[in-house]
Amino acid sequence: MSNLHEYPVTVEWAGGRDGSGQVTPDRSGVRMPLSVPPEFGGAGEGTNPEELLASAIAGCYSITFGIIAANRKLPFVGLKTSVTGYVEQNGASFVYTKVVVRPTITLAADATDDQVAMAEDMSHKADLYCIITNAVRDKVAIEIEPTIVRG
Repeated sequence: MSNLHEYPVTVEWAGGRDGSGQVTPDRSGVRMPLSVPPEFGGAGEGTNPEELLASAIAGCYSITFGIIAANRKLPFVGLKTSVTGYVEQNGASFVYTKVVVRPTITLAADATDDQVAMAEDMSHKADLYCIITNAVRDKVAIEIEPTIVRG
């Protein structure tokens, strides 16, 4: 039997391209200013859906990797995930075409070569288990470019 989980979000908006608003996830209550980015003719005084999608992917990927690393008992010290989303504009048409995920995975200084190889493998598995990358995978190319370091 499956479980259905809900993640309600509320957006308040006033104006057009130069307008502004806020997005508030109902659970956390964390309010974020929302605006159209300057490259699309907006004020750029808040976050925007393009950044929010990249942020969701970065957060989901990082949490997923952490869970996998803990389950595999990898000597995992930390993770810094940089994500870049790419939007292609053709006239009035905008398409989110690609997301590049660049995790820097830090393992314990005494991590073995096998553990480094496992971290590399897990960096790609985290993408496959991430709810958000799975939600967009058929429309947006996802690339994983990991860096593994011993710290």
